[in-house]
Amino acid sequence: MTTPKDLRNKRLAERMIKNLKRRHMEAFYCETAEEAVKKVSELIPDGSSVTWGGSMTIRDMGIPQALRERGTLEVLDRDLVVSNEEKLQMYVRAFTADVYLSSANAISEDGVIVNIDGNGNRVAAITWGPKKVIFVIGLNKVAQTVEAALARARSTASPINAARFDIQTPCQQDGVCHNCNSPESICNYVHFLRNSPKGKHTVVLVGEDYGY
Repeated sequence: MTTPKDLRNKRLAERMIKNLKRRHMEAFYCETAEEAVKKVSELIPDGSSVTWGGSMTIRDMGIPQALRERGTLEVLDRDLVVSNEEKLQMYVRAFTADVYLSSANAISEDGVIVNIDGNGNRVAAITWGPKKVIFVIGLNKVAQTVEAALARARSTASPINAARFDIQTPCQQDGVCHNCNSPESICNYVHFLRNSPKGKHTVVLVGEDYGY
């Protein structure tokens, strides 16, 4: 049964797809996570090397497992490395991947994608290196304007991620962004993607709530 929320999500996604295409990004809408996993897999050709950032959206949807089970991809699985040295090596290898998967901390209705990083490896890979970047973004991360998207990234996503990693920042203590300069800050790099050079970026919007 189609609900009012389903109708709203579909109409919002249709509008956003037009705006993303205007920004030279390929874009799709999937009502469910199951559909999104299939769509992401379809977008990655056999023989491709693929990796991903620290996104909980990617993991909670089961995308890494689906890609591993295909058996036709070179999966650079950052989740299997343990030591800091191995992690650094995987971060560097990500720049040579054919496909890099990510979510977003927020996206504006007119298609600007906002991400905030502590180490910068994710926003660096989004910007340069991998041949193709695929974003998987739940509609819960949509904000009306770019300014609202940045506010969401800083005031919602960052405090939750600080708690997730047990990082001792002021926002970890009370859930509020303090615009801090903490040495453990996870808000060191702020990234706005407003256009995709040469169609490098693809966005899969999902009509379910995923990620922070």
